[in-house]
Amino acid sequence: MASFTLPAVGAGRSGFKIAIWTLLGLITLFVIITSEVLLAVDYPMYHAYRLQVIADRHLLIPHTICGSAALLAGPLQFSSRLRRRHLQFHRLLGRVYVFSVFVGAFTGIALAAGRPGLPGTSLQATAWIVCTTAALITARNRQIERHRQWMARSYAVTFTFVSSRVLNLWPVYWSHLGDALAGLGVAAFALVSLLVVDLAIDWHELTTRRS
Repeated sequence: MASFTLPAVGAGRSGFKIAIWTLLGLITLFVIITSEVLLAVDYPMYHAYRLQVIADRHLLIPHTICGSAALLAGPLQFSSRLRRRHLQFHRLLGRVYVFSVFVGAFTGIALAAGRPGLPGTSLQATAWIVCTTAALITARNRQIERHRQWMARSYAVTFTFVSSRVLNLWPVYWSHLGDALAGLGVAAFALVSLLVVDLAIDWHELTTRRS
């Protein structure tokens, strides 16, 4: 079995864990300020997108709520201390996370239905569902190490809803790429995130020569 060395679950790396979660928190704060706040005040560059958001609010509201719930639940789920001291809460929060992922994924596909960005969004949602389902199955089978690995992959896809919005301040991303390429860009973010997680999981094997 591959040794799991991601910062959120690796033993003896608390300083690195804090650094990683702090970085992710700062990225999230940056996106909230530069994307969501500007969207709320009708920033000129986002005007057309804002009108689309208002029209799609019946799907966007549950999508946003569930996506945010998954995003916030992830760091708590990776806390070894919380898991040891409050196992029942960990399991309950895990159920909330799984429910949020499924609702978020299917409402995301529904939002993209009939639009050029549907293929990219569907790939992202599929990766999200597959990784989360694998995490759920391994947890039920008490394969805890594998469960942690699949949860890391699942959360990596969860975080693409934040990381992909870092590009929102780049005018070319809005004005020239179009919905189809932007959707594929989201799928690419998910793929790269999964590759980074797998590299972290297998880092010891990749950097150690067998004697």
